[in-house]
Amino acid sequence: MEYALIKSTIAPLMEAPPRENEITDEALCGMTVEVLERNGAWVHIRTHYRYEGWVHEQNLCFDRDLVQIWTAAPKKVVLQAYADVLDTPKVQGHFIGEIARGGLLSPLDEAQDGWQKVRFCDGREGWTWGAFLGEYITTWDKKDEPALRKALVNTALGYFGTQYRWGGKTPLGIDCSGLCSMAYLLNGVIIHRDAHILPEFDMHEIAFTDKKAGDLLFFPGHVAMYLGDNRYIHSTAGNNCHGVVINSLDPKAADYRADLPEKLLCTGRIF
Repeated sequence: MEYALIKSTIAPLMEAPPRENEITDEALCGMTVEVLERNGAWVHIRTHYRYEGWVHEQNLCFDRDLVQIWTAAPKKVVLQAYADVLDTPKVQGHFIGEIARGGLLSPLDEAQDGWQKVRFCDGREGWTWGAFLGEYITTWDKKDEPALRKALVNTALGYFGTQYRWGGKTPLGIDCSGLCSMAYLLNGVIIHRDAHILPEFDMHEIAFTDKKAGDLLFFPGHVAMYLGDNRYIHSTAGNNCHGVVINSLDPKAADYRADLPEKLLCTGRIF
């Protein structure tokens, strides 16, 4: 098997080459991907969350030594919406690179006055504000259900107000399944990237009446996260909206959205 690293801040994944085809996802800086096929400058990849697409080779680092180094390196995930990496630990530093929420950096030993020295997957080094980084969580436990439900909701709420972007999954722009899958991924849970349930993932159908905060609501071509108290958060480009908003399932509420509840297909849960 051949592996590569996403070295761009955001790497658009296409349904098929060339660039004019539909964008289906975004891979983020620091992610390791499996190379499945090449077609000229286009590379068919599979992400660690089992999603496939075509990405331009300019977004990838193929160096085997760097892949091995990165695999063994400690990692932190970026929780800030967007973070600069500078050449010195001060705001006047010169720009080395940038990274969006969900991207990965490797922390180095040096820290200074709140700044953390970090390395990108392609070897670039610099400094970013240490509070922008969080634990890179890759596993979860059903025994942590109450805390995990709270974390899922809080993570989704962190994207509130983000513009809608087809195939997007960062605070620069995000779609409905991008919002839900990133809320889960940042908490160590891999669910299907698109707006439906697949049997090979942990998500399974439950009765709508059993829904709890953190569960997902599936509609035709759309998915939302239930927040509790008849409210849900979703990224939508419909109903005169263009981004991440909160709506109610209660017809009496001012933010009730009448076009969705009647189309509900199922409710999903990982627990």
